[in-house]
Amino acid sequence: MLYERLDERRREVARRLQEVLHSETVGTPQALTERDAAAAMYTDRLAALRAAEHGLAFGRLDALPLADGTPGEVRYVGRLGLLDEENEYEPLLMDWRAPAAQPFYTATAANPEGMRRRRHLRTRGRNVVAVDDEVLDLTDAAAAGSGSGLTSEAALMSAVSEARTGRMGDIVATIQAEQDRIIRSKPSGVLVVQGGPGTGKTAVALHRAAYLLYTHRDRLARRGVLVVGPNPTFLRYIGQVLPSLGETSVVLATPAELYPGLHARRTEDVRTAEVKGRTDMAAVIAAAVRDRQQLPRRPIELVVEQQPARIDRDLANQARSRARRSRKPHNEAKRIFRREALQLLAQQVARTLGGRNLLGRLDVEDIREELAEDAAVNRELDALWPTLTPERLLTELFADRRRLNSIARRIPAEDRALLERRAPGPDVPADLRWTPADVPLLDEAAELLGDDGSAARAAEQAAIRAEIEYAEGVLDVLDLEEELDPELLRATDVVDADRLAERMQVRTYESTADRAAADREWTYGHVIVDEAQELSAMAWRLVMRRVPSRSMTVVGDVAQTGDIAGASAWSDVLSPFVQNRWRLEQLTVNYRTPAEIADVADDVLAAIDPGLTPPGSVRSTGVPPRALAVAPGSLNGADGVLADIVAEDRAAVGEGRTAVLVPSARVAAIRSGVLGEAAGEDPEDLEAPVVVLPVGASKGLEFDAVVLVEPAEVLAESPRGLNDLYVALTRATQRLTVVHAADLPAPLKRLTRP
Repeated sequence: MLYERLDERRREVARRLQEVLHSETVGTPQALTERDAAAAMYTDRLAALRAAEHGLAFGRLDALPLADGTPGEVRYVGRLGLLDEENEYEPLLMDWRAPAAQPFYTATAANPEGMRRRRHLRTRGRNVVAVDDEVLDLTDAAAAGSGSGLTSEAALMSAVSEARTGRMGDIVATIQAEQDRIIRSKPSGVLVVQGGPGTGKTAVALHRAAYLLYTHRDRLARRGVLVVGPNPTFLRYIGQVLPSLGETSVVLATPAELYPGLHARRTEDVRTAEVKGRTDMAAVIAAAVRDRQQLPRRPIELVVEQQPARIDRDLANQARSRARRSRKPHNEAKRIFRREALQLLAQQVARTLGGRNLLGRLDVEDIREELAEDAAVNRELDALWPTLTPERLLTELFADRRRLNSIARRIPAEDRALLERRAPGPDVPADLRWTPADVPLLDEAAELLGDDGSAARAAEQAAIRAEIEYAEGVLDVLDLEEELDPELLRATDVVDADRLAERMQVRTYESTADRAAADREWTYGHVIVDEAQELSAMAWRLVMRRVPSRSMTVVGDVAQTGDIAGASAWSDVLSPFVQNRWRLEQLTVNYRTPAEIADVADDVLAAIDPGLTPPGSVRSTGVPPRALAVAPGSLNGADGVLADIVAEDRAAVGEGRTAVLVPSARVAAIRSGVLGEAAGEDPEDLEAPVVVLPVGASKGLEFDAVVLVEPAEVLAESPRGLNDLYVALTRATQRLTVVHAADLPAPLKRLTRP
């Protein structure tokens, strides 16, 4: 019945969407905007209805009987809400985010919340394949206090044990009580969700985004939600979760993509990235901007309309001081500098012509206009206070050792040397000119430079010129008919090129997410930062500019920090922005990692920090992780030994996914040796049966089987090698194999050797 109602709703919404798209509207901006808004609304609604196909209804709550013995209410819980429009809009299916659905996730035998029974429905397509019941109205105190503390345990174990697909699935049917509390917590302020591997941090964050969009849609629909993830592979992995929950108005981006129009892909040494991530760089960039607001070393002599004019240090300093006092960004303050300099020059010329008393205000204004139109004057003023882009500022700073040493004196000399680099050639694509660590610096520079509007005006004028030229060509074609009767109206008699170009303009009304992603100054209603421990101090400044309301969900685990510019404690990164006004929630249950593997990983965690408490695993597979020693030449995969090991684990997990996690220096060789032609065009395609990844790219991901190659090299290649090793060991849901030629690191002493 519910699926029949879903089909009806789909057909109705699709019909209304077609009516809107094919409606004949008056071509006014208001009418076009209204039509586009209606189309966007129906498109989003249709997407949500289509997303509900899988697991439309997954739960049922039976309330306790009433005092008079009347049976309690029965509520069905699902992906969205459906109402019986023919029966006074009685609810047929409750959205999982509705308050009335919360007992499905939080009720226990000790605290049934008015519920008698919780039923979990497992479906495949539109068929029910399993029913799991939990009786909640236990009267026996011992029985009420027993159990694992997990809600819908059978369904949960089934979900975490099934084969992975290479894409993260939602957990809407198996959310646990500690997760539900976080998902439904208030949106205001900064919430930090700390949890070890497998505790569902990412799933909680994404479901929190869906919940907030449901409960605060009016506000968040206008400003949008930003989800920041560590790398593109991770974003592809989680990309289907929110659409499966019917939410599409969310921007997903890596820190390297938060500067619109740029996806920084250039690589650099980790030490250089660490220097760029320090807060000292904010002061360096501010000093670099001020350094470009120059005074002439010697007076600049000019002749304007046969009259001498002189730009000396005193004149330029007066204009510069006035512009700086405005506290406007550099490019916007340039207008003040230019206006003041021209006014002082005009007064200077007026005195030369006979004194200010002999010339009236209008005469001085005429002189000022002549100066403003003089090419030499404009050239010299532009040299003293140039219009700058963030790209130009940083390129010229890093390429000029003298300027860099002068501006960045607070940074040690050996670290300043790491910042030096030659300017790339004009044929180098923008993405390869900049590294991910440069993106926060570009954003900082953009904040200080501002926009004088010239680029936007130039682009607009160029677009208009192109439209007019195209329209002129259209009119020329229409009037080329040689035998056209001269008495008949021609196209040019009815409309000129300007008017035709105006009519041909395509007005686009983008979604909130599209507009937000393209606008550097956009501020979001809520921001979620996943694997947040990896962000540098400068990256945090960038993220905080995107959410001045400080409505944030920060998700991570400081024990997994791999970047040397990353966090060691949440207070260190958050205190500069919110002091102590943030709250911490802990996830304590490891749903992903079997106990056999978790025991090995816990030893590594103890080596990182003996004071850290590992999350408790809820399941066991009976398959202990193993260590296989091989000859050194076998680690490149060329002799087939490593490929055989991978094939064995792949066969053991059937349709699941296997990851080979390797030190960064070995990625290319092992991909070639293990995958060969199967590597395909996308070597990080997580939907492939086997994928070879550097350890750093596996953060936040999960696989049925993991083959970890040469852990000693993983330790050696990073200043936080233990953290990287901990990450690698905790990606597997079924099997873990460690392949090594060198001696195993001491923390891996529990590994069994065949």
